[in-house]
Amino acid sequence: MIRSTSIKHILWFILALSLLLASCGGGGSNSSVGTGTLELGLTDASSKDYQAVYVTIAEVQVKKQNEGDGEAGWETIMTPEQTYNLLELVNGRIANLGVGELEVGRYGQIRLILDGQPDTSENILNAIHPHANYLIDEAGNSIELKVPSGYQTGIKIVKGFTIVASQATSLVLDFNAAKSVVMAGKSGKILLKPTIKVLETVENSIGGVVDNGVDPIAGALISAQINDSSAADFKDEVTVESATVSTTEGAYKLFLPPDIYNIVATRDGYLPACKVVEAQFYEGYTAEFNLKTETEIITISGSVSGLATEEDSTLLSIRQAIDCGAGNVTVEVASISVAEGGNFSITLPAGTYDMIASAAGATTQIFEDIIEDIVLDIVFGQ
Repeated sequence: MIRSTSIKHILWFILALSLLLASCGGGGSNSSVGTGTLELGLTDASSKDYQAVYVTIAEVQVKKQNEGDGEAGWETIMTPEQTYNLLELVNGRIANLGVGELEVGRYGQIRLILDGQPDTSENILNAIHPHANYLIDEAGNSIELKVPSGYQTGIKIVKGFTIVASQATSLVLDFNAAKSVVMAGKSGKILLKPTIKVLETVENSIGGVVDNGVDPIAGALISAQINDSSAADFKDEVTVESATVSTTEGAYKLFLPPDIYNIVATRDGYLPACKVVEAQFYEGYTAEFNLKTETEIITISGSVSGLATEEDSTLLSIRQAIDCGAGNVTVEVASISVAEGGNFSITLPAGTYDMIASAAGATTQIFEDIIEDIVLDIVFGQ
């Protein structure tokens, strides 16, 4: 016969053991402990200016929130060691970077470590990769992309995400090739200054066809833009969230996190077109574009100077007021990034344009009401 004091001891032991298991996550109900997984994909906001843009990613690292900007705290979770053609990752195509297991918690940053050596695959010219990071221009020339010193410790993406116990968190890195490739300046080298956004969902998207009323238009640039007329700096009045290039059938597809967008379609030789879309979660949208031919053109050209170093650059955003369905709104119809000491030339359909020149640490410059061929030498620091 078991004594009552022994029964009490057994009950106290069971209670203590239960509390210990709960504190260690053994019960499975405490979301503050344990591990979950992070799934990362790679896609591209495409460019129509090159045949291919290759980047080689060696590692993907993450850092928990509130760990500061130093080197401590970075954790390697994936090692792709693969060379990707960004211009193949368009219209809904996503490359799988990998899946990593992480402790439960809130993470504040992602970092991509670029490789100095390409993988052993072949490029679109059926040749081995001549460089780890390079582009192939329209003439078929392979041109190495110089990675500025500020990016050689990794491309930091400040975007928070949460890992939940026994659950998968999925993110897509949207690598904007058009804005990441910077035209050569004094150094004579084309720079790779990556511009990357993080997409938290690929469940809602927009797609359609671009044509001229008879035939599909290939190579049209379709971008999802957000307009903020109250922005303190003119450069922030228009933000391009995502972009792609239409296929030979004129088709396109863009992923759209929830927001209100101006969907803009442009192509050399045609007037731009625009439609407003209010994107919600878990929905697919359609926007078709019928572009009108325009044979008259104007050219904006010039040079860039006054930036601190040869690795600094300016983003030139060409904007126009057009009707997106509810009256005129300002949209971006062309853009180019130019390094210190570089030259530029942008051809546009006849019309009225503004050009916004912005650079890190410099005052934004605005050139308004451009209606004809013009040479603009942009000088910062004056």
